[in-house]
Amino acid sequence: MVKNVLGIVGRPKNRESILNMKKPILVVGGYGVVGLQIAQVTRKQNVGIPIIIAGRSINKASEAAAKIKNASGIALDVSDIDPLANVNTEVGAVICAVNDPDDALMRAAITRGIPYIDITRWTVRLHSASLLASVLDITAPVVLSSSWMAGVCAIVAKKATTELGVVEEIDTAILYRLADKAGPNSVEYADRLGIPFRVLKNGRWKTVKPMSEPLQTTFPGGYSGKAYRFDEPSQETLALYTGAETVSSRIAYDSVSTTRVMALLVKSGIWGLISGPSFTKFRHSMLHNPGAGASHEVVILVKGKGATGKEETIRATILDPEGQTHLTAVGAYIQLSETLGLDGQAPRAAGVYLPENTNDPQSVIKTLEQNGVKVNFEVSPL
Repeated sequence: MVKNVLGIVGRPKNRESILNMKKPILVVGGYGVVGLQIAQVTRKQNVGIPIIIAGRSINKASEAAAKIKNASGIALDVSDIDPLANVNTEVGAVICAVNDPDDALMRAAITRGIPYIDITRWTVRLHSASLLASVLDITAPVVLSSSWMAGVCAIVAKKATTELGVVEEIDTAILYRLADKAGPNSVEYADRLGIPFRVLKNGRWKTVKPMSEPLQTTFPGGYSGKAYRFDEPSQETLALYTGAETVSSRIAYDSVSTTRVMALLVKSGIWGLISGPSFTKFRHSMLHNPGAGASHEVVILVKGKGATGKEETIRATILDPEGQTHLTAVGAYIQLSETLGLDGQAPRAAGVYLPENTNDPQSVIKTLEQNGVKVNFEVSPL
C-alpha cells in the first residue's frame, strides 16, 4: 500500500507495465501553446517515446504531430462523459494541459489505471480533484502538479528548505512579463482576483485579499517592482510539506501602470463586479496580449534556522529565457519523468502526488538546467 501527505491510499501497480515505454504518452491539449512544448520537451529528453497529440480538432492535432518525430494526432474532447472512450491505443500516461472542469478526463484515466498528470488547476480545483481521487480506486499515479509553472517553483522552494534545519517562512514572487508568449489558460488566475483566499501566516490560517500586501522585489533579470498576493496552490501545499509557519505567493507585472491599475480595480471592488462570465473576455484581455516572448522570472525567499541554530535566509531564483510556457512544459516533463521513471529513477507507485513529492530535487534542478533554465541559490545570515 502507498500513502502520501494527502492521506490517499492506492494499490501499487505492476511497475513493469509502467516501464513499458512502447506505450505512447497522450498529451491532451497538445496543440496548444503549452501542450505542444510539452511534447517537444518530451521528445528532446526521450527520443523513443511515442507521443499522441489530442484535442477537439483532429486537423490541428495532426498538424502539431507532424512537427514532432514519432507522434500522431487524435480528436478528444474533455467535455465528453468519457473523453478516453475513443482512444483505441493503450497509453502509458495522460498529461492534461487543458482545463478539465468536470474532472471527466481525470476520472477516465483513474478508472483505466493510467498514470495521470494535471497541470491546470487552481487551489479550489485542486481540492476538488483530491476529494474525487479519495473516493476512487487508485491503481496508478495521479499527479496534481498545478502550482505555478507545473510545480517548478514549489520544487525549487523545497530544495531551498533542505539547507535549513527549521523552516519558518517561504515567500514566492513571480514576474509576469506582458510580452511573454502565453496560452489563454495562463491568465485564468485573474478570474479569482476578486475572491479572498486563505494563507498560513504566523502559524494560523487567515483569509487575505488578492492584490494586497505588496512586497518590493528585485528579480534575477534586474527588474524591480511591487509584487502582490494572489491565489496559488503552493501556498497551502508547501506549508503542509515543510512545516513553515508563513507561506505566501505574490505576482508582479513588468508594467508599473498595469500593476497599479490591477491593484486599484481589485481593492476598489470593481474587479469583483466584473467577475461574471459576461466580462471574462474583457478581464483576460487586460493580461493576455502575448508577444514574441520574454523571460519568466521567480524569486523565492526561505527563512529559518540553519544547522547551527542561527537564523538564515535562502534566496532561490529561477530565470527561463524562453518564458513561462516553456518553463511550464519542462515542469510537466519533470512530473512525467518522475511518474514513469524515465531518467533512471524508480517509477512512482499508485497514489496521489503533488510537486513536493519529488524524491530528488537536485535531479529536477539538473533537468531544468539541461533545458536552459537558470536556477541559483544564495545563503545569507539574517
